[in-house]
Amino acid sequence: MFGLKRCHYVTPDGREQRLVPDPRSAAGRRLRLEHDHPALSRSIGAMSVVLLVGGLSVVVLELVDVVGRIPPVVDRYGGFASPVQLPLWLTVALGLGAVMASMERGLRLRYHWLLDGAAS
Repeated sequence: MFGLKRCHYVTPDGREQRLVPDPRSAAGRRLRLEHDHPALSRSIGAMSVVLLVGGLSVVVLELVDVVGRIPPVVDRYGGFASPVQLPLWLTVALGLGAVMASMERGLRLRYHWLLDGAAS
């Protein structure tokens, strides 16, 4: 799994201390970007959500299209033709964008029930 919901250090006497990432790590650099440039950070976060949702939508439509061409499925349920026909280069670009967006989501050290719920 990638990313964290939260990370605390619990001392032997029971006190909790929130851990922060090393400033030189990827998560630390992402945290610094969020602190130094909040508008840019929000824009990157919004773009990552759009890429994740868009990539997932395209993949689901393509999978249903492939399954909808199997002869027993066509006989039982009828065929399905995806309303979205993207060129291969765009499909690959969306897939790579979704991978990058998921990495960005993990580096933010924030949890969202809809986007990160599968990891819990």
